[in-house]
Amino acid sequence: MLRKLRNTLGPLFLIMICPPFVMIMWYTNTVLDGSFARLIDLMYQTGFMSTLYRIWQPVFWGSSTAWLMIASFAVFELVLMKLLPGKVFFGPISPQGSAPTYKANGVMAYVVTVSVFCICAFWLKIFPASIIYDNLGALFGALNIASLIICMLLYLKGRFSPSSTDSGITGNLIFDYYWGTELYPVLFGWNIKQFINCRFGMMSWSIILLSYAAKQQELVGLSNSMFISVALQLIYITKFFIWETGYFRSLDIMHDRAGFYICWGCLVWVPCIYTSPSMYLVLHPVHLNAAFALILFVVGTVSILTNFLADRQRLRVRIMDGQCKIWGKKPVIVRAAYTTLLGDTKENILLASGWWGLARHFHYVPEIMGALCWTLPALFLNVTPYFYVVFLTVLLVDRAFRDESRCAKKYAAAWQVYCQLVPYKIIPYVI
Repeated sequence: MLRKLRNTLGPLFLIMICPPFVMIMWYTNTVLDGSFARLIDLMYQTGFMSTLYRIWQPVFWGSSTAWLMIASFAVFELVLMKLLPGKVFFGPISPQGSAPTYKANGVMAYVVTVSVFCICAFWLKIFPASIIYDNLGALFGALNIASLIICMLLYLKGRFSPSSTDSGITGNLIFDYYWGTELYPVLFGWNIKQFINCRFGMMSWSIILLSYAAKQQELVGLSNSMFISVALQLIYITKFFIWETGYFRSLDIMHDRAGFYICWGCLVWVPCIYTSPSMYLVLHPVHLNAAFALILFVVGTVSILTNFLADRQRLRVRIMDGQCKIWGKKPVIVRAAYTTLLGDTKENILLASGWWGLARHFHYVPEIMGALCWTLPALFLNVTPYFYVVFLTVLLVDRAFRDESRCAKKYAAAWQVYCQLVPYKIIPYVI
């Protein structure tokens, strides 16, 4: 009974609070000088609901321009998924025996997307590069509505017309809407999670950043703080698409179903919250000391590269079945057998050396460091830009503990052996 109540109230709270919070973050950064103090004062004077109405009502339904931009971008990315060449990539077989397939053309799609945006905005001048920032409130309003509808359609699809055996319901409508009813939905040949997570969420992140930089250039000229912030994020996004097939082996894809948690998050939360440090900088140009700017860029780049190398290191060991060298030595591995829901016995390799010998989830440390480096250019006039770093830290720590629990059940005794070889979860000698 307690678990059922928790599985209802928790998701219901997030479904109700996250969409308005996105609008509040947009309004705070673009109208209230990026100050949570001013936001709290406004709420104290007029009341929470009145403030929310004042923020959301003018852009609740979006605008014709916003809907056209969203539809054009979505269609463009769907076309790229189909038309651009790429090898067929088979994801890990699911517990129910499903073998998801993907077209691995992420890098090419990323290059084409950014190039087309820049050509249309800066060369052909079909639209101003600042168009996204100029329509930001209406875009988030439209995205909120579209995403909530898409999540309902995905709920219905998973319930009545699933693409694979990895689907089902709990009987709790709120939880099923939040968590999703289908692990690998496919529609008209398009892998829905690949489109939503990678080609809409992550891809939009890059062009939103370019629009923010263009808006600051238009208003006051481009500051080195904006340049550092945007450059580091673009490096991170480039890293993501180079590693996209590795992402298909992550918890987001292998475990989390296509519901509000993942899909609304990638369609709305990523475009707003993940870009919020640079959104704040548009109206708060900071001219950093050259040495400090260089340090931030170098540390941020090294952190992103370390995160990439750690992920690639583990993937390489698994692909080569441990027959390779890690940091010049034979890798320390644990062969962990597990049983699928269909009763088949399979094996996975757990790497206990290299980056993965430092901590079982060490790769989260450089990921957080990278995010901190592209946020620090905002300095400390307001705390608003740091919300994303705090959120990311909580998200990754929670993900680490969720993964620990899942692996302990999946690998049993082998996981205990692995934990003895690598005793720390995230930070060596600390956690």
